[in-house]
Amino acid sequence: MTLDPPDDDDEDQQQPSREGRLQPTGPGAVTIWASVGLVGGWLVRPIAERVQGTAPIVTWLQPVALFFVAAILGATAWITWRQLHVHREYVEPHRAVNRFVLARSCVLVGALVAGGYFGYALAWLGVDTELGSQRVWRSVFAGVAGVAIAVTALLLERACRVRSDGEDA
Repeated sequence: MTLDPPDDDDEDQQQPSREGRLQPTGPGAVTIWASVGLVGGWLVRPIAERVQGTAPIVTWLQPVALFFVAAILGATAWITWRQLHVHREYVEPHRAVNRFVLARSCVLVGALVAGGYFGYALAWLGVDTELGSQRVWRSVFAGVAGVAIAVTALLLERACRVRSDGEDA
């Protein structure tokens, strides 16, 4: 006994056709990752105080390192934009996809890091301790650096966009 092959016309009508295009990161994914980071960062202080007896200290090294990553992403976005849109140079497909994947992952991680540091700063608001205000300000700077990572990664995603052969100029 044999089964009839599936009718290809029915499958095409049920599923939207995908042309193999990568879509940019949507605002929903960024919001979810930032929210998870915010809640996680807010929970770090009470959990660390219960487990270790003290909360982690935020040094200036964290925001500086995060701003350095944002600068690298910004430079990569600028170079990619100039290669593809100004000079119209050929970029090997695997390199372009690698840059796009790097950008997408950095958007999500940047949102998570920003939310985490902002959440940690919120956890210290109203707490009167010796290092409380220091932790708040350094966490805020690190959160801003996380936002910078997400923004420059979005710029890199945008720089990776190329016009398909069928699109008009």
